[in-house]
Amino acid sequence: MEKHSKIYIAGHRGLVGSALLENLQSKGYQNIVTRTHKELDLTNQKEVALFFSSEKPDYVFLAAAKVGGIVANNVYRADFIYANLMIQNNVIHQSYINNVKKLLFLGSTCIYPKNAPQPMKEEYLLTDTLEYTNEPYAIAKIAGIKMCESYNLQYNTNFISVMPTNLYGPNDNFDLEKSHVLPALIRKIHLAKLLNENRRDEVMSDLGITEFEKAKAYLYSYGVTENSVEIWGSGKPKREFLWSKDMADACVFIMENRDFSDTFSEEQKEIRNTHINIGTGQDISIKKLADTIKNIIGFKGDLVYDTNKPDGTLRKLTDVSKLNGLGWKHKIELESGIKLVYDWYRDK
Repeated sequence: MEKHSKIYIAGHRGLVGSALLENLQSKGYQNIVTRTHKELDLTNQKEVALFFSSEKPDYVFLAAAKVGGIVANNVYRADFIYANLMIQNNVIHQSYINNVKKLLFLGSTCIYPKNAPQPMKEEYLLTDTLEYTNEPYAIAKIAGIKMCESYNLQYNTNFISVMPTNLYGPNDNFDLEKSHVLPALIRKIHLAKLLNENRRDEVMSDLGITEFEKAKAYLYSYGVTENSVEIWGSGKPKREFLWSKDMADACVFIMENRDFSDTFSEEQKEIRNTHINIGTGQDISIKKLADTIKNIIGFKGDLVYDTNKPDGTLRKLTDVSKLNGLGWKHKIELESGIKLVYDWYRDK
């Protein structure tokens, strides 16, 4: 990419997109195109076609997606598969039609089978059954990988797929129902601390509820009280977490330095599994994660595990040897990152 290249970031307000925007600007890229959802509905084929034909971006970061935690993925199954398929179909196809030089498609490590060997290598894709709770989302992302591979092989495009592990950082989703585990734990434990310290105005301000008793009842419905925070499952599952700004740095590194041809071996008879895992190669149990967040926030109450709720996949650790071999490694370790994102959350 040249500093004057026109770069389109799809999903620039999201966790990854906002980090990508900041990273590119810090590196001197100034010709960056963005659109809010109100300005451009990426599920609308006609709108996306008009946008690409008028803007003609040179490079595309496809970070737009409908995302959520275990509850949202399981409840809104149709929404997740429809929205994500539409977004990526429209953006990837129009990138081909309008001669985009390179596209980076962002997926998720939930593409791997529920019982995949650990750590998960790229070659484990489509070797077994997916985790049921997020199957629709995972299938959409797998379709995106195959779409990029297929367009590259048929049309000689340069579309690269990257599969980030669980991300966290500034502009994350802290919604009590729909957020992922790390931001959900931060917000719940923070609010429990406020309740414990009787900081009523801060509780009401955080929730946007003007009556304290209603705010308290609302939090109780999510298992957040003055003395305890309820956590889904046993706490035994292990998860890997990557600081969103590290993720953005990896994406920009790949766009600047690598092509589709670097993602597979010349000896391969069948070109597949060209996607790249992006992570740390390190994981932590949900229990240890919750204890770490509790200590950082300074909550004095208890963490209670509801074993009647599902754990999901017991372990999801990425093998990042392919990424490291391409020349990139993460910088921010988890405890430092949690402190950073908690400071950001309190400031906001």
